[in-house]
Amino acid sequence: MAAITAPSKSTTSRASAKRQQLIGKIIVNTVLAIICIAWTIPTLGLLVSSFRLRDDIATSGWWTVLPHQEYKTVDSFQLDKTIDLRQPIVFPAELGGGSYSVDDIALGVKLPDGRKATWENRRGRLLALQTGSWTVNTNFTTENYANVLSGKQYVVRNADGSERTIQGDDLSGALINSLTVAIPATVIPILIAAFAAYGFAWMRFPGRFLMFSLVVALLVVPLQVALIPILRDYVSLDLNGTYLAVWLAHTGFGLPLAIYLLYNYVSQLPRDILESAFIDGASHFTIFTQLILPLSMPALASFAIFQFLWVWNDYLVALVFIGTQPNVQVLTMRLADMVGSRGQDWHILTAGAFITMLVPLIVFFSLQRYFVRGLLAGSVKG
Repeated sequence: MAAITAPSKSTTSRASAKRQQLIGKIIVNTVLAIICIAWTIPTLGLLVSSFRLRDDIATSGWWTVLPHQEYKTVDSFQLDKTIDLRQPIVFPAELGGGSYSVDDIALGVKLPDGRKATWENRRGRLLALQTGSWTVNTNFTTENYANVLSGKQYVVRNADGSERTIQGDDLSGALINSLTVAIPATVIPILIAAFAAYGFAWMRFPGRFLMFSLVVALLVVPLQVALIPILRDYVSLDLNGTYLAVWLAHTGFGLPLAIYLLYNYVSQLPRDILESAFIDGASHFTIFTQLILPLSMPALASFAIFQFLWVWNDYLVALVFIGTQPNVQVLTMRLADMVGSRGQDWHILTAGAFITMLVPLIVFFSLQRYFVRGLLAGSVKG
């Protein structure tokens, strides 16, 4: 009869390590799922609200587009008018009996037959009897976006039944202004930072470490500290209020981080590839354009996303260096003005807010594939 041997310590430790690794993965994936849901639900609500009617937004939440139970009044019931509302109210037998407070009835009391009783006229002791049915709110419109992008007029019905005509907000000009600011303010610092990162990583010149240390030191300089001095220089140079002013400002504020990130990436590229290019007689410019840029595409795309999002969502720099003139306002400034002037028109605000989100989403999903590219994919394609 064969003897039964106990599992070795190494087998037990491997099983324990696998179990701990599995538990760790479950925890990480659960946390990531919660974070994704927490970010996605408000965005979904914003998108749905941007297509809803003004009256629907004012009377119900965006989640009513999903199947839900809605109660409608089908009958009424008159209670004894001598009932003291300060005391618990006893329902008659035809309503199923029971004793309820005024607040309970205001929230709705579920009756035995499935109906719900709530106040129709509390002072008159009149109850509304409601029945529930499953429904969805599918009243959608694209007029919100037409009002926001084209500035066309739209009619608003007031609570008293009267109507008034309101001029829509034309955000098309602000959208073009934001693109005019964001695209150059993203491309310029990336090009300069790529050249600088290559120089710091692969070229030897006096003062290289000191200059790179100054670049790293600039990372801790607060943006707000530099606004007033730069503004005074712009005024003396007659640059304030121009696109060039904000391009230079975003370039200067973004360069330290761009150089630092790209340097860390470029300095880790395989040395053998560059040495082979040098042996073949390639110049620094040829190596930079034919090897460094294709190999650095993941890092360049990553910083392009960060820089574009920062410039696109910027409000302070644009306010200081461009100004509040309507012909040069960017989307963030126009949207802030809409919040102040149309604080109750959520159908317009949500449409405008989603327009500001649409371009960054397109940029992100267009460049996110570069995050997963291999290190040598660029050199093979180049």
